[in-house]
Amino acid sequence: MPVTGLAREFNLGGANSFCQGVYPHRMSQVFSTLWGAGGFPRWGRRPPLRESGIVSRGIVFHKPYGVLTSFTDPAGRPTLARYIAVPDVYAAGRLDVDSEGLLVLTSDGALAHRITDPRHKLPKVYWAQVERIPTAASLDRLRMGVVLGNRRTRPAQVRLLAEPPALAERAVPIRYRKSVPTAWIELIIHEGMNRQVRRMTAAVGHPTLRLVRVAIGPLRLGDLAPGQWRPLSEADIRSLAEPPGSPRGGGRPDQLSGMSRVPRLLRSRPRPSGGSRPRG
Repeated sequence: MPVTGLAREFNLGGANSFCQGVYPHRMSQVFSTLWGAGGFPRWGRRPPLRESGIVSRGIVFHKPYGVLTSFTDPAGRPTLARYIAVPDVYAAGRLDVDSEGLLVLTSDGALAHRITDPRHKLPKVYWAQVERIPTAASLDRLRMGVVLGNRRTRPAQVRLLAEPPALAERAVPIRYRKSVPTAWIELIIHEGMNRQVRRMTAAVGHPTLRLVRVAIGPLRLGDLAPGQWRPLSEADIRSLAEPPGSPRGGGRPDQLSGMSRVPRLLRSRPRPSGGSRPRG
């Protein structure tokens, strides 16, 4: 964080005043905030989460329908706090309030970035119950990508499920119309536009009635019931480090475990000799 950013973050006045040492008595506050009470840098690796003897860097949660992916809500709607008492974890990505399924929560910023950044191409697998039976042409349009707003979605893997998946009944039933049949399709996408799957199916004439995310990369929802969670295992962390289709994987394991770069302000740099900067 640059000096001006530190000065603004901790209300230390202008950058010049900060650099001239006008506020030496505030430095303990600055570094306490940067490093935390436990001596772990806030930008880097944090101690494992502990609750009831469980040690983990995060959790895999089955988000029920109607629950916000946050821990507070001014309007009093159901939030994650109703189901999760693990401290210092936050959702890696979003899952809309009317969607269900797999949600990863972690205190590891690098791991959250790995999950959410589309450049890492982690596949997200969804099961969608849609109105009417999609034709082969409709499925092909979803596979090739559809235009949402002024942007075309990336190519997706799409298939029609022969049988409805074995899922728990939703607390709020979907809207059924006797004259309109429904079908289940599986979509695998590698990006995360706002309400993307719902907008994609609506664009090809098949509005989504129910949406469940069942996988993020190697992580699977499995037999977790709605409202239940399990800790992320070391095997989960290692598997997330390996991009699909790459035998060697991508990214160093220490980057995925939260060992991010030291802020520039605290990084020691050797000065070039001879009084001039090297070129190039």
